Amino acid sequence: MQIDLRTVAIEPRRQTFDHLARRFGDKPASRYQEGSYDIQAEENLHYRPTWDPDQEIYDKSITRIVMADWHALKDPRQYYYNTWTVARARQQETTEANFSFVESRGLADSLSEALKATTLKVLAPLRHAAWGANMNNSFICGYGYAAIFTQAAMFQAMDNLGIAQYLSRLGLLLGDTAALEAGKADWLHGAAWQPLRHYVEDTFMVRDPFELFVAQNAALDGLLYPLIYGRIVDDHLSPQGASAVAMLTQFMSDWSVESQKWVDAVLKTAAAESEHNRALLREWAARWSERAASALLPVVGLALGDQASAAVAEEMAAFKARLGKTGIQI
Repeated sequence: MQIDLRTVAIEPRRQTFDHLARRFGDKPASRYQEGSYDIQAEENLHYRPTWDPDQEIYDKSITRIVMADWHALKDPRQYYYNTWTVARARQQETTEANFSFVESRGLADSLSEALKATTLKVLAPLRHAAWGANMNNSFICGYGYAAIFTQAAMFQAMDNLGIAQYLSRLGLLLGDTAALEAGKADWLHGAAWQPLRHYVEDTFMVRDPFELFVAQNAALDGLLYPLIYGRIVDDHLSPQGASAVAMLTQFMSDWSVESQKWVDAVLKTAAAESEHNRALLREWAARWSERAASALLPVVGLALGDQASAAVAEEMAAFKARLGKTGIQI
């Protein structure tokens, strides 16, 4: 008895979901497209929020930015939940290895008291600023429109929560609980930190989720990370023998470069939509970046002293050049 085996190709009736076929055509969709596009609830919202009956639960008019298609605000990293968690898991493995290396070799103990004091004075209070960024991006997720934009904001929120935890862990490693208590006291009462604390607390009052996106993710983060982790940690502390601090903050340095890709893509797309959007973004970016630079100056001065003004001015110029590439000239 002879059996002949052959392969039969069965063409599926549909290549993808209907809502994706309407947008991209009837062809196989990527996981990012399936988890991001056209899943925003728009219809059958039976009631308005009891806490604000003048708006819908998901309302485009909460922000002054106007988009013909909010799903144009795609993430160039193409993060949806799975890809984001995989990427962060790999980075966490690296960070855990860095902490383990520093602890097992006693590198923290090898730091001079002056370097350790400067490190804690600059980094320990920043965990409160990272918590503020977590709160702000949670708001953007809650009140922004289109899942393709809001899911990335929630990833940004959780990343900032992780950064706050890494800073707490660094403080415990270098100075135990006393370092965290001192950092909190500085955040609440230290003269150098009050402008930045004022900035963060004022952003809690911003109702427009897109303006908050500019104030937090573009202006503040766009200046804070290059100044703190670039100018202070990498360029100032590491050459003096604090390379262990650079290892413990590697995630922050890598993350800021990566997150800028998403922030710049969103700004570029929104600015290209209309002159109305571009004018708003120009106004917000100019106002918040000037204030962020002013708020960060005394913090940078804690480490760089008289060189702080020049460092902030240079990073401000770099930030303006970066925005110029998105079509926003300030």
